[in-house]
Amino acid sequence: MPRDDDSYNDSHRAFLQAFMARSTMTFEQAKPVLAAIFSARDNEDILPEDITQTDLTNNIAIINTAISPFDLEIRSTKHQTDHTIIYGLVNTTSDPLTQLATTHNANEIAFVKRVLDAMFDTYNTSRLEAMAVSSMQVAQLAKAPTTADRHESTAMNGGIPIAGAAQSLGLREAEDMMKKLVEEGWFEESRRGYFTLSPRGLMELRGWLVATYNDVDDDDGEDGGPRNDKIKTCMACKDIITVGQRCPQRHCPGRLHDICTQNFFRRQKADTCPLCKSQWTGENFVGERAIAASNRPSTIRRRSGHPAEGSSNPGGQVDDAGETASPVG
Repeated sequence: MPRDDDSYNDSHRAFLQAFMARSTMTFEQAKPVLAAIFSARDNEDILPEDITQTDLTNNIAIINTAISPFDLEIRSTKHQTDHTIIYGLVNTTSDPLTQLATTHNANEIAFVKRVLDAMFDTYNTSRLEAMAVSSMQVAQLAKAPTTADRHESTAMNGGIPIAGAAQSLGLREAEDMMKKLVEEGWFEESRRGYFTLSPRGLMELRGWLVATYNDVDDDDGEDGGPRNDKIKTCMACKDIITVGQRCPQRHCPGRLHDICTQNFFRRQKADTCPLCKSQWTGENFVGERAIAASNRPSTIRRRSGHPAEGSSNPGGQVDDAGETASPVG
Protein backbone atom coordinates (compact mmCIF):
# COMPACT_ATOMS: atom_id res chain seq x y z
CA MET A 1 0.00 0.00 0.00
CA PRO A 2 1.54 3.36 -1.01
CA ARG A 3 2.25 5.61 1.93
CA ASP A 4 0.33 8.80 2.55
CA ASP A 5 2.25 12.02 1.97
CA ASP A 6 0.43 15.31 2.44
CA SER A 7 3.26 17.56 1.20
CA TYR A 8 3.80 18.38 -2.45
CA ASN A 9 6.93 16.56 -3.61
CA ASP A 10 8.65 15.07 -6.64
CA SER A 11 6.07 12.27 -6.85
CA HIS A 12 3.31 14.81 -7.29
CA ARG A 13 5.41 16.72 -9.80
CA ALA A 14 5.90 13.53 -11.80
CA PHE A 15 2.16 12.83 -11.80
CA LEU A 16 1.47 16.41 -12.87
CA GLN A 17 3.94 15.99 -15.73
CA ALA A 18 2.01 12.89 -16.80
CA PHE A 19 -1.18 14.96 -16.93
CA MET A 20 0.56 17.68 -18.93
CA ALA A 21 1.68 15.07 -21.45
CA ARG A 22 -1.69 13.30 -21.75
CA SER A 23 -4.19 16.10 -21.00
CA THR A 24 -6.72 13.56 -19.65
CA MET A 25 -6.66 10.25 -17.79
CA THR A 26 -9.14 7.75 -16.41
CA PHE A 27 -8.58 5.91 -13.13
CA GLU A 28 -7.51 2.81 -15.05
CA GLN A 29 -5.00 4.85 -17.06
CA ALA A 30 -3.70 6.57 -13.93
CA LYS A 31 -3.08 3.33 -12.00
CA PRO A 32 0.09 2.21 -13.86
CA VAL A 33 1.40 5.79 -13.84
CA LEU A 34 0.99 6.11 -10.07
CA ALA A 35 2.35 2.60 -9.54
CA ALA A 36 5.55 3.48 -11.40
CA ILE A 37 5.90 6.76 -9.49
CA PHE A 38 5.29 5.12 -6.10
CA SER A 39 7.69 2.28 -6.94
CA ALA A 40 10.47 4.75 -7.70
CA ARG A 41 9.67 6.80 -4.59
CA ASP A 42 9.48 3.88 -2.16
CA ASN A 43 12.14 1.71 -3.83
CA GLU A 44 9.79 -1.27 -3.93
CA ASP A 45 7.56 -2.88 -6.51
CA ILE A 46 4.04 -1.49 -6.44
CA LEU A 47 1.58 -2.95 -8.93
CA PRO A 48 -1.17 -1.04 -10.72
CA GLU A 49 -3.78 -3.14 -8.93
CA ASP A 50 -2.37 -1.86 -5.62
CA ILE A 51 -3.44 1.67 -6.52
CA THR A 52 -6.79 2.72 -5.05
CA GLN A 53 -9.23 5.47 -5.90
CA THR A 54 -8.20 7.13 -2.64
CA ASP A 55 -4.57 7.24 -3.82
CA LEU A 56 -5.65 9.05 -6.98
CA THR A 57 -8.00 11.42 -5.17
CA ASN A 58 -5.42 12.35 -2.52
CA ASN A 59 -2.70 13.00 -5.08
CA ILE A 60 -4.99 15.18 -7.19
CA ALA A 61 -6.02 17.19 -4.12
CA ILE A 62 -2.40 17.89 -3.16
CA ILE A 63 -1.47 18.80 -6.74
CA ASN A 64 -4.47 21.12 -7.06
CA THR A 65 -3.42 23.00 -3.93
CA ALA A 66 0.04 23.50 -5.41
CA ILE A 67 -1.03 24.58 -8.90
CA SER A 68 -4.00 26.74 -7.92
CA PRO A 69 -1.91 29.97 -7.85
CA PHE A 70 -1.04 29.30 -11.50
CA ASP A 71 -4.74 29.13 -12.51
CA LEU A 72 -4.50 25.40 -13.15
CA GLU A 73 -6.67 22.61 -11.79
CA ILE A 74 -7.17 18.89 -12.33
CA ARG A 75 -10.93 18.50 -12.77
CA SER A 76 -13.12 15.50 -13.34
CA THR A 77 -16.24 14.78 -15.35
CA LYS A 78 -18.18 11.71 -16.42
CA HIS A 79 -18.12 10.73 -20.06
CA GLN A 80 -21.56 11.47 -21.47
CA THR A 81 -22.11 7.98 -22.85
CA ASP A 82 -20.88 5.82 -19.97
CA HIS A 83 -19.94 6.08 -16.30
CA THR A 84 -16.21 6.52 -16.91
CA ILE A 85 -14.78 9.41 -14.91
CA ILE A 86 -12.33 11.53 -16.91
CA TYR A 87 -9.69 13.62 -15.14
CA GLY A 88 -8.19 16.55 -16.99
CA LEU A 89 -5.72 19.36 -16.37
CA VAL A 90 -7.46 22.63 -17.26
CA ASN A 91 -6.64 26.32 -17.21
CA THR A 92 -9.24 27.97 -14.99
CA THR A 93 -8.98 31.53 -16.31
CA SER A 94 -7.58 31.98 -19.81
CA ASP A 95 -9.61 31.73 -23.00
CA PRO A 96 -9.14 28.15 -24.31
CA LEU A 97 -8.81 29.55 -27.85
CA THR A 98 -5.88 31.59 -26.56
CA GLN A 99 -4.38 28.38 -25.19
CA LEU A 100 -4.66 26.78 -28.61
CA ALA A 101 -2.82 29.76 -30.07
CA THR A 102 0.37 28.53 -28.40
CA THR A 103 0.48 25.54 -30.76
CA HIS A 104 -1.64 26.64 -33.73
CA ASN A 105 -1.57 29.67 -36.03
CA ALA A 106 -4.23 32.38 -36.34
CA ASN A 107 -5.91 30.83 -39.39
CA GLU A 108 -6.20 27.48 -37.61
CA ILE A 109 -7.67 29.14 -34.51
CA ALA A 110 -10.21 30.97 -36.68
CA PHE A 111 -11.12 27.61 -38.22
CA VAL A 112 -11.65 26.10 -34.75
CA LYS A 113 -13.94 29.01 -33.87
CA ARG A 114 -15.96 28.36 -37.05
CA VAL A 115 -16.28 24.70 -36.05
CA LEU A 116 -17.48 25.65 -32.56
CA ASP A 117 -19.93 28.18 -34.01
CA ALA A 118 -21.29 25.46 -36.28
CA MET A 119 -21.62 22.98 -33.41
CA PHE A 120 -23.22 25.26 -30.86
CA ASP A 121 -25.06 27.80 -32.98
CA THR A 122 -25.76 26.81 -36.59
CA TYR A 123 -26.50 23.13 -35.87
CA ASN A 124 -27.93 23.64 -32.40
CA THR A 125 -31.50 24.84 -32.75
CA SER A 126 -34.75 24.25 -30.90
CA ARG A 127 -35.76 21.96 -33.76
CA LEU A 128 -32.56 19.95 -33.96
CA GLU A 129 -29.85 19.95 -31.30
CA ALA A 130 -27.07 18.22 -33.21
CA MET A 131 -24.06 19.93 -31.61
CA ALA A 132 -21.91 17.92 -33.99
CA VAL A 133 -20.36 18.50 -37.39
CA SER A 134 -19.74 15.97 -40.12
CA SER A 135 -16.55 15.57 -42.12
CA MET A 136 -18.37 17.19 -45.05
CA GLN A 137 -19.18 20.22 -42.94
CA VAL A 138 -15.56 20.40 -41.78
CA ALA A 139 -14.59 20.73 -45.44
CA GLN A 140 -17.12 23.55 -45.86
CA LEU A 141 -15.90 25.30 -42.71
CA ALA A 142 -12.34 25.29 -44.03
CA LYS A 143 -13.28 28.31 -46.11
CA ALA A 144 -13.08 31.62 -44.26
CA PRO A 145 -16.08 34.00 -44.52
CA THR A 146 -16.15 36.28 -47.55
CA THR A 147 -16.07 40.06 -47.23
CA ALA A 148 -19.87 40.12 -47.60
CA ASP A 149 -20.22 37.50 -44.87
CA ARG A 150 -18.01 39.55 -42.56
CA HIS A 151 -20.11 42.67 -43.22
CA GLU A 152 -23.25 40.70 -42.38
CA SER A 153 -21.63 39.33 -39.21
CA THR A 154 -20.65 42.86 -38.21
CA ALA A 155 -24.23 44.05 -38.67
CA MET A 156 -25.54 41.15 -36.58
CA ASN A 157 -22.91 41.95 -33.96
CA GLY A 158 -24.41 45.37 -33.23
CA GLY A 159 -22.11 47.14 -35.66
CA ILE A 160 -18.99 46.02 -33.83
CA PRO A 161 -16.36 44.90 -36.38
CA ILE A 162 -15.37 41.25 -36.25
CA ALA A 163 -11.65 41.17 -35.57
CA GLY A 164 -9.18 39.35 -37.74
CA ALA A 165 -9.75 38.62 -41.41
CA ALA A 166 -8.54 35.02 -41.30
CA GLN A 167 -7.47 33.14 -44.39
CA SER A 168 -9.12 29.91 -45.50
CA LEU A 169 -7.55 26.54 -44.84
CA GLY A 170 -7.07 23.99 -47.56
CA LEU A 171 -9.24 20.88 -47.36
CA ARG A 172 -6.27 18.74 -46.35
CA GLU A 173 -5.23 21.36 -43.79
CA ALA A 174 -8.71 21.32 -42.25
CA GLU A 175 -8.75 17.52 -42.12
CA ASP A 176 -5.29 17.45 -40.54
CA MET A 177 -6.31 20.13 -38.04
CA MET A 178 -9.34 18.12 -36.89
CA LYS A 179 -7.16 15.02 -36.63
CA LYS A 180 -4.71 16.94 -34.41
CA LEU A 181 -7.54 18.26 -32.23
CA VAL A 182 -8.84 14.72 -31.77
CA GLU A 183 -5.34 13.53 -30.86
CA GLU A 184 -4.95 16.45 -28.43
CA GLY A 185 -8.21 15.47 -26.78
CA TRP A 186 -10.35 18.48 -27.75
CA PHE A 187 -12.76 16.61 -30.02
CA GLU A 188 -14.03 13.07 -30.48
CA GLU A 189 -14.92 11.49 -33.83
CA SER A 190 -17.73 8.94 -34.03
CA ARG A 191 -17.85 5.88 -36.24
CA ARG A 192 -20.21 7.79 -38.55
CA GLY A 193 -17.67 10.59 -38.95
CA TYR A 194 -19.25 13.22 -36.72
CA PHE A 195 -17.09 15.43 -34.52
CA THR A 196 -18.21 16.48 -31.03
CA LEU A 197 -16.50 18.15 -28.10
CA SER A 198 -14.65 15.66 -25.91
CA PRO A 199 -14.83 15.50 -22.09
CA ARG A 200 -11.63 17.56 -22.00
CA GLY A 201 -13.12 20.11 -24.38
CA LEU A 202 -16.25 20.41 -22.26
CA MET A 203 -14.22 20.82 -19.06
CA GLU A 204 -11.96 23.46 -20.61
CA LEU A 205 -14.67 25.30 -22.53
CA ARG A 206 -17.59 25.19 -20.08
CA GLY A 207 -17.42 28.83 -18.99
CA TRP A 208 -16.51 30.06 -22.46
CA LEU A 209 -19.38 28.16 -24.10
CA VAL A 210 -21.94 29.63 -21.71
CA ALA A 211 -20.54 33.16 -22.08
CA THR A 212 -20.35 32.88 -25.88
CA TYR A 213 -23.57 31.13 -26.86
CA ASN A 214 -26.01 31.90 -24.02
CA ASP A 215 -27.53 35.34 -23.59
CA VAL A 216 -26.76 35.54 -19.88
CA ASP A 217 -28.17 39.09 -19.63
CA ASP A 218 -31.59 38.08 -20.96
CA ASP A 219 -33.89 36.67 -18.28
CA ASP A 220 -36.67 35.84 -20.74
CA GLY A 221 -36.82 34.33 -24.19
CA GLU A 222 -38.91 35.39 -27.14
CA ASP A 223 -42.44 36.63 -26.34
CA GLY A 224 -41.57 36.71 -22.65
CA GLY A 225 -41.28 32.93 -22.47
CA PRO A 226 -38.49 30.86 -20.92
CA ARG A 227 -35.01 31.70 -22.16
CA ASN A 228 -33.87 29.16 -24.74
CA ASP A 229 -30.18 28.81 -23.97
CA LYS A 230 -27.98 27.20 -26.59
CA ILE A 231 -25.84 25.57 -23.89
CA LYS A 232 -27.96 23.39 -21.63
CA THR A 233 -27.14 21.19 -18.65
CA CYS A 234 -28.32 17.77 -17.57
CA MET A 235 -31.04 18.05 -14.91
CA ALA A 236 -29.40 15.22 -12.96
CA CYS A 237 -25.62 15.76 -12.97
CA LYS A 238 -25.68 19.49 -13.93
CA ASP A 239 -22.90 19.02 -16.51
CA ILE A 240 -23.23 20.44 -20.02
CA ILE A 241 -25.12 18.05 -22.27
CA THR A 242 -24.28 17.54 -25.93
CA VAL A 243 -25.31 13.86 -26.09
CA GLY A 244 -28.47 12.50 -24.50
CA GLN A 245 -32.23 13.01 -24.34
CA ARG A 246 -34.51 16.05 -24.43
CA CYS A 247 -38.02 16.83 -23.28
CA PRO A 248 -40.60 16.21 -26.05
CA GLN A 249 -41.75 19.81 -25.66
CA ARG A 250 -39.54 21.79 -28.01
CA HIS A 251 -39.26 24.93 -25.89
CA CYS A 252 -38.74 23.14 -22.58
CA PRO A 253 -35.07 23.15 -21.49
CA GLY A 254 -35.32 19.73 -19.80
CA ARG A 255 -32.33 17.57 -20.78
CA LEU A 256 -30.84 14.34 -19.41
CA HIS A 257 -27.82 12.20 -20.20
CA ASP A 258 -28.82 8.62 -21.03
CA ILE A 259 -26.73 7.38 -18.12
CA CYS A 260 -28.55 9.74 -15.75
CA THR A 261 -32.15 8.91 -16.68
CA GLN A 262 -32.66 5.72 -14.67
CA ASN A 263 -31.62 7.07 -11.28
CA PHE A 264 -33.23 10.44 -11.98
CA PHE A 265 -36.69 9.03 -12.67
CA ARG A 266 -36.36 6.47 -9.88
CA ARG A 267 -35.80 9.25 -7.37
CA GLN A 268 -38.58 11.31 -8.93
CA LYS A 269 -40.94 8.30 -8.97
CA ALA A 270 -42.39 9.42 -12.30
CA ASP A 271 -41.25 9.36 -15.94
CA THR A 272 -42.21 12.98 -16.51
CA CYS A 273 -40.23 16.12 -17.18
CA PRO A 274 -39.90 17.94 -13.84
CA LEU A 275 -39.99 21.31 -15.62
CA CYS A 276 -43.11 21.07 -17.79
CA LYS A 277 -44.63 17.79 -16.49
CA SER A 278 -44.80 16.27 -19.99
CA GLN A 279 -44.39 12.51 -20.32
CA TRP A 280 -40.71 11.69 -20.91
CA THR A 281 -40.68 9.35 -23.91
CA GLY A 282 -36.93 8.81 -24.31
CA GLU A 283 -37.43 9.21 -28.06
CA ASN A 284 -36.25 12.81 -28.45
CA PHE A 285 -32.51 13.18 -28.65
CA VAL A 286 -29.62 15.56 -28.29
CA GLY A 287 -26.47 15.02 -30.35
CA GLU A 288 -25.73 12.76 -33.29
CA ARG A 289 -28.78 10.57 -32.61
CA ALA A 290 -31.01 13.58 -33.25
CA ILE A 291 -29.62 13.69 -36.78
CA ALA A 292 -30.14 9.95 -37.26
CA ALA A 293 -33.70 10.16 -35.90
CA SER A 294 -34.52 13.06 -38.21
CA ASN A 295 -33.42 11.00 -41.22
CA ARG A 296 -35.63 8.00 -40.44
CA PRO A 297 -38.28 7.49 -43.17
CA SER A 298 -41.04 7.64 -40.54
CA THR A 299 -40.04 11.18 -39.56
CA ILE A 300 -39.54 12.61 -43.04
CA ARG A 301 -42.72 14.43 -44.03
CA ARG A 302 -43.80 17.00 -46.53
CA ARG A 303 -45.46 20.08 -45.12
CA SER A 304 -48.77 18.58 -46.30
CA GLY A 305 -48.22 15.72 -43.87
CA HIS A 306 -47.58 13.12 -46.61
CA PRO A 307 -44.35 11.06 -46.56
CA ALA A 308 -41.58 12.35 -48.74
CA GLU A 309 -40.53 10.26 -51.69
CA GLY A 310 -37.74 7.93 -50.66
CA SER A 311 -35.84 8.07 -47.41
CA SER A 312 -33.22 10.67 -48.32
CA ASN A 313 -33.52 14.28 -47.25
CA PRO A 314 -31.28 16.42 -49.46
CA GLY A 315 -32.98 19.68 -48.51
CA GLY A 316 -32.29 19.56 -44.79
CA GLN A 317 -32.76 17.70 -41.54
CA VAL A 318 -36.23 17.09 -40.16
CA ASP A 319 -36.89 17.68 -36.50
CA ASP A 320 -38.74 15.45 -34.06
CA ALA A 321 -42.01 17.12 -35.00
CA GLY A 322 -41.45 16.52 -38.71
CA GLU A 323 -40.46 20.08 -39.60
CA THR A 324 -37.49 20.79 -41.80
CA ALA A 325 -34.46 22.44 -40.21
CA SER A 326 -31.10 23.52 -41.57
CA PRO A 327 -28.97 20.80 -43.19
CA VAL A 328 -26.40 19.19 -40.93
CA GLY A 329 -24.68 16.60 -42.93
